[in-house]
Amino acid sequence: IATATAGIVVGTITLTGLGLMMTELVEFISGGNVILMLILIAAISLVLGMGIPTTANYILVATLMAPVVVDLGAQAGLPIPLIAVHLFVFYFGIMADITPPVGLAAFAAAAISKEDPIATGFQGALYSLRTAILPFVFIFNPAILLIGVDTWPQTIWVATVSLIAILLFSAATMNWFVTKSRLWESAALLLICFTLFRPDWWLNQVSPPYEELPASEFLSAVAQTPADGRINFVVEGVDLMGEDVRKTVNVPLGEPGEPLERLRGIGLTITQAGDALMISNVDFGSYAKRIGLDVGYDVVAVLRKADQPSSLIPIGLALAATAGVAGLQFARARKQADRKETGPAR
Repeated sequence: IATATAGIVVGTITLTGLGLMMTELVEFISGGNVILMLILIAAISLVLGMGIPTTANYILVATLMAPVVVDLGAQAGLPIPLIAVHLFVFYFGIMADITPPVGLAAFAAAAISKEDPIATGFQGALYSLRTAILPFVFIFNPAILLIGVDTWPQTIWVATVSLIAILLFSAATMNWFVTKSRLWESAALLLICFTLFRPDWWLNQVSPPYEELPASEFLSAVAQTPADGRINFVVEGVDLMGEDVRKTVNVPLGEPGEPLERLRGIGLTITQAGDALMISNVDFGSYAKRIGLDVGYDVVAVLRKADQPSSLIPIGLALAATAGVAGLQFARARKQADRKETGPAR
């Protein structure tokens, strides 16, 4: 019943154009700032998910909020994989189950523990906020979702670094690592956590992450992309509202083959006229349609990953800083233990 009801809501959103209005509203309030836009969408997803079962929750937030993230992210030059977007909105939609005053899971837990449901909800929400950083990491570092991770050593490395980062984030927010942390130690752990989750941010301050190549290089870049690889490119055009748009998008490509055929695999048909490339068809319900590509858009550039220093440099420095903080706290913990053993001086 809940899923059927969600279907009615989704149909209403589609017919009334509420999705487009939501995009404009979030864009207006955020002023084009990506971080503020994500915080707004997280808050809206939290409200939308209140009192709704899991399946209906996902249908609702994915229909209403996921296109907003994709569209505004693309306009801001941030190509975001669809799976990262859907996990972002779904995470905050599910958080509504423990968020007062409607948190259904909090009421169920309170009935078992025979405690106040509102207090239980607040405590549960407080604990959940410590992992609320993860959906933002999904957006800015999709490697944590194993996107672009092709080998077992890479998988183990990403999992290990991510585990260390989230443990350090928890330690910083709880103000306790080896022993009770001082303020500067908690701040240092937060900075280390940020570095482990987003080592590319530091590298981007030194050199740009991508080289922008002309549209004439697009088809050759598609041909050179390995099996199941992804490619970033820039499109320009006029949307249904008559507004000029420029989007940076990220699309997956299947098995190697002729470039135009690989693009058709994601529902995208490209027409070539000299060096100019124009989207002549987008299949309904395809990946290309879901990320906001439309007929008449021109491909104006393709982005190729630039040569940057290794991400091991900031990660290594962060791990060394972690060892330094841990060493200081171990020494302090030993001194505190020695004082307890010797007792107060007489």
